[in-house]
Amino acid sequence: MPRVTVLPHETLAPQGASFDAVPGRSLCQQLLDHGIDIEHACGMVAACTTCHVIVREGFGRLPPSSDEEDDMLDKAWGLTATSRLSCQVDPGATDLTVELPKYTINHARE
Repeated sequence: MPRVTVLPHETLAPQGASFDAVPGRSLCQQLLDHGIDIEHACGMVAACTTCHVIVREGFGRLPPSSDEEDDMLDKAWGLTATSRLSCQVDPGATDLTVELPKYTINHARE
């Protein structure tokens, strides 16, 4: 079973986390299922950037992002070459290490 490792994040995962991923479920949903309260303001439909993650390991083995996802990512805080919207990522059979950015662009929460 693929393994997802979440690097420590000051508020969402102070100790980091690691869990077995379920293929066919979005990374965002799986983070939430494992007690990591990642933002998902649009309801996980790729219409915002609040579930943005940086894939530190395993990025090259993921299916490519869609044009819609890429357009939204351009608006994300702290965008990197390995950024993805976690609502659009199915880990499949890929082990991943992800970093949760320090900030999100969520005007409703700010």
